[in-house]
Amino acid sequence: MNRPIRVLVAKVGLDGHDRGAKVIATALRDAGMEVIYTGLRQTPEMVVNAALQEDVDAIGVSILSGAHNTVFPKLITLMKEKEMNDVLLTGGGIIPEDDMAELNKLGVGKLFAPGATTSEIAGYITEWVKRNRNF
Repeated sequence: MNRPIRVLVAKVGLDGHDRGAKVIATALRDAGMEVIYTGLRQTPEMVVNAALQEDVDAIGVSILSGAHNTVFPKLITLMKEKEMNDVLLTGGGIIPEDDMAELNKLGVGKLFAPGATTSEIAGYITEWVKRNRNF
């Protein structure tokens, strides 16, 4: 790799619980990735614009509010509009398995449930980027 993998970690909507997102951001940084953390209460537009501006390889969204069936499709739509087809959209939180499967069909990458290890998440992002971003 010529440079570290760049990941944008975001909290979208009114969800105010960001401890998990911060833990993931720190773990990805410890795994050698460059992490941009957007903070709380981002809109999908803000996330996609920041990802484009920062030239990231992946976007990770933490969702605990139950808004995953609204947020992820909106992010996918915006990413397609910006031709960000080679950027991974992944995330995690309280998301039922059936919803995860439907979101995967829309183009969202692997989604992680509570209990997923940080090494599992970092490994998934690393492998996806190596396969899809010409690393």
